[in-house]
Amino acid sequence: MAGLQEAGKLGIRPFEEAEPVELRPNWTPEDVKAVIRAAYRQVLGNEYLMQNERLVGPESLLLQGNLSVRDFVRAIAQSEIYRQKFLYPNFHVRFIELNYKHLLGRAPYDQSEIAYHLDLYTSQGYEAEISSYIDSQEYQQSFGNDIVPYHRDFQVDHPGQRAIGFSRLLHLYRGYANSDRSQGQKQPKLTWEVARNLATPVSTPSSKSLSGGVGGSRGNVYRIRVLKSATPNATVVRRSVTEVVVAYDQLTNKLQQLSRAGNKVISVTSV
Repeated sequence: MAGLQEAGKLGIRPFEEAEPVELRPNWTPEDVKAVIRAAYRQVLGNEYLMQNERLVGPESLLLQGNLSVRDFVRAIAQSEIYRQKFLYPNFHVRFIELNYKHLLGRAPYDQSEIAYHLDLYTSQGYEAEISSYIDSQEYQQSFGNDIVPYHRDFQVDHPGQRAIGFSRLLHLYRGYANSDRSQGQKQPKLTWEVARNLATPVSTPSSKSLSGGVGGSRGNVYRIRVLKSATPNATVVRRSVTEVVVAYDQLTNKLQQLSRAGNKVISVTSV
């Protein structure tokens, strides 16, 4: 959703510039190794992995062509190392937030998604909870069998994407060099916004967003920079950049309105 200049300010430029990591036909062993590195980085939330923690069996099957990228992702997420890093230390809602981020490349959109996964984990257990993301239609449409999951809501035009997703994902994100486990917060980060169906305020590193403070006062006013869609039936197809200033309690509705009108949100910043 952010342009390159704004992406640099928010710390998400690596995601804006990088292509999804995919295991294409006629792959080489080096291609598989690149997929393995990307899968560990994504699924383990940028956490450093020691050599003795690697999943030797699934890696070998992938190198032999006997395992899909999708099932390698599943193997990581269902492993004991994933449980140790993200299930055991955290509250369940925080665990679900991270599952959405790691496996679907987005944050939860609303309370019903949280409630569904809480019930699923309680009634069917850990493996069913993990597989529910990987076996979902959303995962299949977004990544298929051969693409490593990535942070989709930092980009645009993905199946099922919502305008609210950008600010929600940014609130779960703490910089390209940081990890999900090093943040030290075991409680969920999106409870207030998800319960009230509100967008999370977006701010730049200059206002401490990437040092642990994405959010800010919910009474603030926000400036939305928008690339407006071309006027219908116009003889010259041209798009212009404009700015809209809204209060926090109007932010979600305005983002949804702009999205429905075919406009592209370039940035959202606190005034």
